[in-house]
Amino acid sequence: MKLPCDGGRDNPYEIAEQCGTGRMRRKDSVKRGCRNRDRLAGWVLMTLVICLGTEAWAYESEPVVEGATVRGTVTFIGTVPAPKEFELRRYLDHEYCSQLSDGHGYRLMRELTVRSDGGLKDVLVMVEGVERGKPFPFTDARVEASLCQFVPLVTVVGDKRLITIFNRDPVPHDIQGYAFDQTGGDMVFYRPSLEAGGTTEAVQLVKGRKVFSMQCSMHPYMQSWGYAIDHPYFSVTDAAGSFSIPDIPPGKYRLKVWHPILGMREQALTVAANERVSLELWFEAKD
Repeated sequence: MKLPCDGGRDNPYEIAEQCGTGRMRRKDSVKRGCRNRDRLAGWVLMTLVICLGTEAWAYESEPVVEGATVRGTVTFIGTVPAPKEFELRRYLDHEYCSQLSDGHGYRLMRELTVRSDGGLKDVLVMVEGVERGKPFPFTDARVEASLCQFVPLVTVVGDKRLITIFNRDPVPHDIQGYAFDQTGGDMVFYRPSLEAGGTTEAVQLVKGRKVFSMQCSMHPYMQSWGYAIDHPYFSVTDAAGSFSIPDIPPGKYRLKVWHPILGMREQALTVAANERVSLELWFEAKD
């Protein structure tokens, strides 16, 4: 079954590149911190508690009999946007961060990961409207700062679960978090010069806001996205653009497909008992 994602709209989520003079005034203090970094032991980490806004109902677990499976691929149609270029010598810690570069002194930030056959990675596919179903054994999410980049690009977090940011780099990172919806965004956490042994912050995403981003103002090419979800019926596409969502109770739902740069699209989805639904979904390049 080949279906486009209907109801598409322009991506309301944008990240501002921040490395202005206000941040750069800390250059001397950051350099002093870098000279002392050898005294730090182990990984540096930050743990955040992500809380969804109060909802009218809460997902309930129960055995699923004759559940359906939705699987398929998400592809990108059109010309893949060129990566953003950052001249590393203009930013802090350029000697260390240049270990990952194009070989000419630039860091290339690719916001879309597309295979030669069009398979689109890092797309979150969700079946919305399932109130009762399979258990939700969600583990805490993890993001790593390694070679001055956040991995993975897209992270899914559960209701009131933890997201832990590990810093594997010997340089500090100035981490900022923003929550978004169609009306705009607000800063929800800020950890300057993340060098402590570990901190915990509660991040309240108000009702209706499920998208948040992380970035480092010291290294503006470091960006990561998160999506808060309160049920187990989701899948993030792999390098081939493939996804699979099993054990869906028979019924009528909405299939939502989200990418942090390309936005959200959705369509109706109906599944019968024991049905195996195969979908080919896609995003098109913006004009």
